Amino acid sequence: MKNILKTILLGGVALATFSSCSDFLDQKSPSDTDASNVWQSTYYTKNVLNKAYGLLCEDYTYSQVLCYTFMANSDVEFANAYGESNAKAEGKGRDLNNYYADNDASFAKSRDAWDHLYESIEYCNNIIEGLKGISPETTDKSEKQLLQYKGEALTLRAMLYHELIRNWGDVPFKTEPTKNDLSNINTGKTDRDVIMDYLINDLEEAINYLPWAGQSSYTTEHATKGYAHALLAQIALQRSGWAIREAAKEGYVTATENSDPTYPTQRCSDEDRVKYYNLALTHLNAVISSGKHQLNPSFEDEWTLINRQTLDTQYQENLFEVPMGLGNSSELGYGIGVRFADNCAYALKGNSSANVQLPSTLFWKYDHSGKDTRRDVTCANFEIKVDNGVTTETMLGNKPFNIYCGKWDVRKFSDDWSAIAKIKNAKFGTGINYVKLRYSQVLLWYAEVMNELNGNPDVATGGCGLTARQALALVHERAYADADKAEAKAYIDGISSDKDAFFNAIVDENALEFAGEGVRKYELERWNLLSAKIDQMKNDYMTQIYEYPTKLYYKTYTENGLVKIDMKSVRWYDTEAPENAADYKYVTFWGDEAKESNTKKTNVANLEFISGGLNEKVKNRYLLPIYSSTINESEGSLQNSYGFLHK
Repeated sequence: MKNILKTILLGGVALATFSSCSDFLDQKSPSDTDASNVWQSTYYTKNVLNKAYGLLCEDYTYSQVLCYTFMANSDVEFANAYGESNAKAEGKGRDLNNYYADNDASFAKSRDAWDHLYESIEYCNNIIEGLKGISPETTDKSEKQLLQYKGEALTLRAMLYHELIRNWGDVPFKTEPTKNDLSNINTGKTDRDVIMDYLINDLEEAINYLPWAGQSSYTTEHATKGYAHALLAQIALQRSGWAIREAAKEGYVTATENSDPTYPTQRCSDEDRVKYYNLALTHLNAVISSGKHQLNPSFEDEWTLINRQTLDTQYQENLFEVPMGLGNSSELGYGIGVRFADNCAYALKGNSSANVQLPSTLFWKYDHSGKDTRRDVTCANFEIKVDNGVTTETMLGNKPFNIYCGKWDVRKFSDDWSAIAKIKNAKFGTGINYVKLRYSQVLLWYAEVMNELNGNPDVATGGCGLTARQALALVHERAYADADKAEAKAYIDGISSDKDAFFNAIVDENALEFAGEGVRKYELERWNLLSAKIDQMKNDYMTQIYEYPTKLYYKTYTENGLVKIDMKSVRWYDTEAPENAADYKYVTFWGDEAKESNTKKTNVANLEFISGGLNEKVKNRYLLPIYSSTINESEGSLQNSYGFLHK
């Protein structure tokens, strides 16, 4: 980090040329500008802000590492690492994903992610410092615009520090620009609770400066007022939740389950917890009551728009999208998504799509009637191959831990991407924005907070007119077609009014709604359910192999020269062959593992090592080690904790 900060802003602003990640990020600027002029100019200040945004589009941030690498493993998404040697392999992050990493140098991209986060923070620090003299009451048009930029910088900085906290725990906390003599670089770690309290105050200020999405052509590719409100609520919930600690904190509650004796999992006192829940509720109320963000009535349409790089200006379900650039950035659809082969009809260069997969237990969790539309959008149990020159959709066989995440689907990509990908024989950035927060998450947080504060889900006290049950219903029922909403409503109505039972329903809904999006793992951490849910996934699998079909029957059809699977024909839950079996194709399926004749039991054997290191040496060690070179450059101010070794 030290070397990076040397090259950025040393008491002033050096505006070096920076390649844009999105058309809206105007990076044009002189190579060097005097700091006294920058903060009086909306043009130059915007250029500095654009650099902070631009760094979010790199592979080491939200184009790859932060959008899908670090978010694995949970109970519904994990890295493609099966068997002991793969799960513990260094260099590609597999050991980190499966919680086996034992030193601080196993995955260089973790160092690069750390550096890029702090680099973006440095640009934000300069903006915030440079604009601190402007009065919030100003009536000057240019100064009001500068305050908006300050609000964006405050929000981005809060988001980035929150990212650091939930991946590394206690981290260095620097809120001022780097001094010319570099004397304020090596500051050591700050307790994450201190950092989060500071960020909450920052966001309370930022909210006053930011427009709502859709106001004066202000889009969700910027940090919006709605996102600042929701991010504040998210940080407040994190502040109230469980976390593994470097040492026990006095006055904190220690978890009775899955807590390490040396590095305990703790949360704040009950009194403080209520305080932070009320704070979160205030800002969730603000988002919901504004009416500026709503659920797209169609879950499938929401993801079609995302794939086609089309901003949803009607419902604005996405409160903030990290703005990518076609061809320049975004591994979404390559590193995670429906797998497609080289030389297929969609692109000359196929994708890897082997970094993150979903398990059969998630698929089985969806309503077996098939009416929950999220199942087929989320779970792609097929891949696109080329068979004798024909692009062919091929069903996956007995691969219960290899379901691809269909939320990113090459068949839905924009025409602009397709036109180039069909002639370019190299990986070509999809340009798909990374959605940092969707409105459905706001509603589920609201349901969680209301249920907790009121002691049951059917009291509207303190809210914005919705009960916890009504908020959960909005998310769940949206996933069903109009003809099936009565069935979805019956499920919601049938959930017990017991506070704990309703909380468990929220936890389940979180999995169904957000699988593959980088949400689940972090929520399970703050609920102290990560280990328990991973164990449940494994136990569920061992039970379900006796329920799964041994053969999966399906039909195909040809359209425009492509062989496609007729998804309505798939007999997902039938353990017997259909009467007209000759009209179907089939693959050996997940239930084959339970057959006595199957002596290999490969999937059962591999199950042990998926996330197997979470409690191996230190209980609940889900955080990342700080990379060795970062520690070496810190001149003794940084060190690892949680039992990580230093090379």
